[in-house]
Amino acid sequence: MRLLPLHKLTELFHGAVSLEVKEEGIKPWRIPYADLELYPPNGIDGKAAICAGVRLRLLTNSTEVAVAFLPLEEAARMDLLVDGQLHLTAELQAGETQANFPALPQGMKELELYLPQNTGMTVTRLSIEDGALWQPLPDYRPRWVTYGSSITQCVDAYSPSRTWPAIAARDCGWNLTCLGFSGNAHLEPMTAKLIRDLPADLISLCVGINVYGASSLSPRTFKPQLIGMLQTIREKHPVTPLIVISPIYAAEREHNENKLGFTVSAMREEIRETVELLQRRGDRQLHYRNGLDWFSADDASHLPDGLHPNANGYELMGNRFQQSIVQDVM
Repeated sequence: MRLLPLHKLTELFHGAVSLEVKEEGIKPWRIPYADLELYPPNGIDGKAAICAGVRLRLLTNSTEVAVAFLPLEEAARMDLLVDGQLHLTAELQAGETQANFPALPQGMKELELYLPQNTGMTVTRLSIEDGALWQPLPDYRPRWVTYGSSITQCVDAYSPSRTWPAIAARDCGWNLTCLGFSGNAHLEPMTAKLIRDLPADLISLCVGINVYGASSLSPRTFKPQLIGMLQTIREKHPVTPLIVISPIYAAEREHNENKLGFTVSAMREEIRETVELLQRRGDRQLHYRNGLDWFSADDASHLPDGLHPNANGYELMGNRFQQSIVQDVM
């Protein structure tokens, strides 16, 4: 096997906000890693180091590929797509340091390696067949930035290319940047600035469920915080289509008040009212979508804990995204 030069691998990463290039390898981040201390605690509670939506893209005629990395902290999966189709899912245990993808088709082909959606990873090398040709594979598709909670990070998806954002991105033909931060979508000002500063042709925000769960914002402060996030994003994306999605079906959370007296159903009304307020003020590219139109009580069999979809539920969300969320926007 032939090792590709480490300094060349930076050209292969997509879906990361920044890359930390270290002597031992390359670590993708979903924040600007140099500003880690500005995203407390510890980089959005450690979630910014997780590789959800991050992938390596290359064009090659190699019939095998291997990705090496520092020892995994927990079990994970990696996916290899060949010409846009899932070829193999690598099952990795904690402590493993390499994923192998053999038996690739002959000839030149587009490869897309999805890194795990449940853990971070420092890539130390990429190997292809001796004598094989290769080059970076740019992604010129429209750039989509999506923000949300664990329901956007999708730890329980079958594998990283089968999260709902990954499925939706392939279905719609978009270049994905996933900002799903499990348990940590609290509309923080620095996250709003991050989204503002990213290149994007479409932005979607799934908001509310972490605010309810952690009681991090009250009925008094939620709407002002959401207004602030949307207005911050608009500073550099004044006409970019921006979709605000209220929570999907949340079982007993729909009508049970949290510590601050909020219910998920009341939160949906606050989100709808906020979007309508800004629409009346002239924002013609701002759109509201009710999460219940995407994943409703009829889908409750796919909510084993009453909150998080199972793997089949995430696939439903991905397959429904274009019709339920994006229709009449793009």
